[in-house]
Amino acid sequence: MLYSYPVTLLILCPLIFLAAFIDSIAGGGGLISLPAYIFAGLPIHTAYGTNKLPASMGLLTAMTNYLRGGYVDFSAAIPGASGALIGSIIGTKLALSLSPRALQICLMVILPVVAFFILSGRGTENRILKTPPSFRLKLILSFFIGLVFGCYDGFFGPGAGMFMTIALTSLVRIDLIKSAGTARVINFSSNFTSMITWFINGKILFPIAIPCIVCSISGAYLGSRMAMKFGKKIIRTVLVIVALLLFIKILSDLISGNFSF
Repeated sequence: MLYSYPVTLLILCPLIFLAAFIDSIAGGGGLISLPAYIFAGLPIHTAYGTNKLPASMGLLTAMTNYLRGGYVDFSAAIPGASGALIGSIIGTKLALSLSPRALQICLMVILPVVAFFILSGRGTENRILKTPPSFRLKLILSFFIGLVFGCYDGFFGPGAGMFMTIALTSLVRIDLIKSAGTARVINFSSNFTSMITWFINGKILFPIAIPCIVCSISGAYLGSRMAMKFGKKIIRTVLVIVALLLFIKILSDLISGNFSF
């Protein structure tokens, strides 16, 4: 169903703000923004493409805030962003040839494990910093984190920033707040690359995307500021909420046989 332009913006603007707010803290804003674009009446491919532009600008805003606050680990961010760029291209191509249902089933297994790690604090406690990997291993791990979840971002999307944050904390042994900031850099790389692909294919509706950019930037600015102010407590809380929402969404899709992302 197509709505009038003012009604479409009235539906989208608060939801895009909320999506960017969540995305800047823990990732997973696509759980809100993609269904919002579809509900507003955009065709599925146009919804995908249009979503990427405001999301990229929101991630850029959050990334800038984290950079200014000193919450980005460059030795992880640079190789991670490089891997994410490559992974995003691969993921976009995979989206054309692989069944998303296989990914749904995999996530149904992964997400309860992720939720356990968050709730137990096993992947988010500073005590794991006592045994960080060597510098060389850190570079390799960061690159593959970017590659794997960049591919996921290009293929599926929602929750990519969440997985990056958790992986950086658990595997690379970066403090949770710095992991959130570093993940925004990596996620921006994959998101921007995907956005360029959609742009080339003419799937971005600019009259909708441009107002949503303002909402996305505003939400990302506020969310990243709150994450830096309140630290890992708010990040962990939002991570759990996002993981649960994503789990419910995928379970619902499996039961109904639909794949609305």
